Amino acid sequence: MKEVLDNGLQALIYFAISLILFYVGKLLHDRIYRNIDVNHELVEKDNLAFSLAHTGYYTGLLLAIGSAVIGPSHGLIMDIFDIVFYGVLAIILLNISIFINDKVILRKFSVHDEIVRDQNSGTGVIEGANAVATGLILMGAITGEGSWLTAILFWVGGQILVIFATLVYTWVTPYDNLKEIEKDNVAAGIGFAGAMIAIANLIRFGLSIDYEFWLDSLIHVLANVGIGLIFLPIARFLADKILLSGQKLTDEIVNQQKPNIGAAIIEAFVYIGGSVLITWCL
Repeated sequence: MKEVLDNGLQALIYFAISLILFYVGKLLHDRIYRNIDVNHELVEKDNLAFSLAHTGYYTGLLLAIGSAVIGPSHGLIMDIFDIVFYGVLAIILLNISIFINDKVILRKFSVHDEIVRDQNSGTGVIEGANAVATGLILMGAITGEGSWLTAILFWVGGQILVIFATLVYTWVTPYDNLKEIEKDNVAAGIGFAGAMIAIANLIRFGLSIDYEFWLDSLIHVLANVGIGLIFLPIARFLADKILLSGQKLTDEIVNQQKPNIGAAIIEAFVYIGGSVLITWCL
C-alpha cells in the first residue's frame, strides 16, 4: 500500500512539474510573438489558420516536455532535476526550430502574413505540423541515455533531415507545393504537413533506440529516413490506386477549381500511417 501511495505522489509531482513547464512554454511562445493578440485571432477573427498553427505548437510542446518525463527513473530528486533541465532545453529548441523552419522550409513567403493577415489555413497546418515534427524529434533525441550535448546534436541532425525530406517531397510531387500553399490551397498544405510528420516520426524512432556509440544511432536514423524517402512516392501511388481508386491525387489537390481537402487528408494519413507501420516492422 505504501509503495502505491509513494508512486502516486511521485506521479503527481511529475504531473505538476509538466504543467509548469507547459505554462513556461506558452509564455515563451507568447513573448516571441507578442505582436499577435491570441484572443483576437481565435475569438474575434475566428482565424482557423492561426488555430491550426497554435494547436500544433501546443502539441509539439506536449511532446517536447514528454521527452523529459518518460524514460527510466533515477530517483525522485534526480528525476525532478532531469525533467526541469531537459524540459526547459526542449522548449527552447522547439521554438528555435519553428523560427529556422519558417525561414528555410517556407522561405518563399512570410508565414506571419499568411497566417495572421491572409488567414491561410494551408500555411497554418504546415506551421502546426512543423512544431509536431520537432516535438517528435526531441522525444527521440532526449529520451535516450546520452548527455544534453548528444540531445542537441541529434536535434540539429533531425532538423537537417526534416528540411532535406521536405525538399525531396517537393521534388516528387508534380506541382509547386509552396506556390500552391501561398495561393491558399489548404489541400496542398495538408499533404505537405503529413509528409513532414511522417519523416519526423521515423527520425524519432531511430533516435529513441539506445546504442553504445552515437554513430550507430546516426546510421540507424539515416537508414530510417532513407526508407521514408523511398516510401513517399510509393505512398502517393498507393493513394491513387487503392484509396482513391479511379482518381488522381494531383488532380484532386491542384487541377480543379476547389482543391479536395478530403483527398489531401487521405494523402497525409497514408504518409503518417505508413511511417507508423515502418517503425512497427523495423
